[in-house]
Parts: sequence; structure tokens; C-alpha cells
Amino acid sequence: MSEKTILKLQLPTDPSWVKNVVEGNIEEILTDHAFCEQKAASNAITLVVQNPGLSELVQHMIALAQEELDHFKRVHNIILERGYQLGKERKDNYVNELRKFITVGGSREMQLIDRLLFSAMIEARSCERFKVLSENIGDEQLAAFYHELMISEAGHYTLFIRLAKKYTQTIDVDARWKEFLAYEAGVIQRYGKSETIHG
Repeated sequence: MSEKTILKLQLPTDPSWVKNVVEGNIEEILTDHAFCEQKAASNAITLVVQNPGLSELVQHMIALAQEELDHFKRVHNIILERGYQLGKERKDNYVNELRKFITVGGSREMQLIDRLLFSAMIEARSCERFKVLSENIGDEQLAAFYHELMISEAGHYTLFIRLAKKYTQTIDVDARWKEFLAYEAGVIQRYGKSETIHG
């Protein structure tokens, strides 16, 4: 998978992040990952609550929430298998910075499209991070696990982009997505130094 052609991310993660940061604290990365999956499920449910009349979106978000919760359960199982504990929720500064780019006010359509593109952006970066993890981590179980989830996240990213295009008649989704990518490139420069999925 080429991030340049598929995900369009402008700044790739340095693979040394895995060896220098992640492998020294597997428990922390797993705990952070578990909460990322939980938040992804919550995001899908929020989209349902806010847009109950958009039937296709509702159906996809129900399925997505179920899948993300299954991922959460699987990460939690790995945590327990290794004798770790889930611990407290970690603050995701990357996502919080990314959220600042969502249009405040404006039309309901604009707010929906930005929320979908915000969601696509998180999935795209998660996919890229899972790819880097799967290719560079020395732990065979986690390498296989993150390869599987990389494929899943790529599907989520494309789903959010497709839904954004479906539910707008006035917004140029491709142009807005390019704006999100440029903004994310500035944000991600400050990350890649901690044992968190987006950190």
C-alpha cells in the first residue's frame, strides 16, 4: 500500500518510531490503541444520533461501531493475555488539534461533510501508523494484528470519503479533503515521538 497514492498523507511516519519508542512500552501503546477503538465507535454512534434521517449513513455507522468495538475487545484481550491492565483513558492531542479544523457554524451540510472528513483523516493516519507498526515491530503477534487492522482502517477511510461525496450537492469534497491533508501535515509534524497511536 502506498500512502501517497491511496491515503494521500503528506508526511509519513518515521519507522524508527517503532523501535525507539513503541517497543519500549508495548503496554502503553496497547492501552492507547484500545481507547482509540472505543472513541472510533463513539464517533460512529454520534454520527447516527446527529443524522438519523440519513439511512445509508446510519446503516454504515452501526456496522462501523460494531466493528470498532470488536477491535477494542481484541486489543483488550491482548492486554489481558500479556498480564497488563487497560488503565485510564489517554488524551489524544492529535485528534483534538485536528478537530479544530472542523467548520464551526455554517450550514448543516458543511458541518456533516467536515465531520465525515475529520473521521476519514483519523482513519487514514491510523491506517498509516498500523502499516508502520506491522512492518517494523519485532513482535510477531502484533505485526500480524496491525497488518489486519491496517486493511480495516483503509476501508473505513474510503467509506467516510464516499459518504461525504454522497451527502453533499454544494461542497467540493476533493478540494476540502486537500485542505484537511494540508492542515494534518502541519499537525502531525509535532507527533511521532510518544508511545501512542497518533502520538
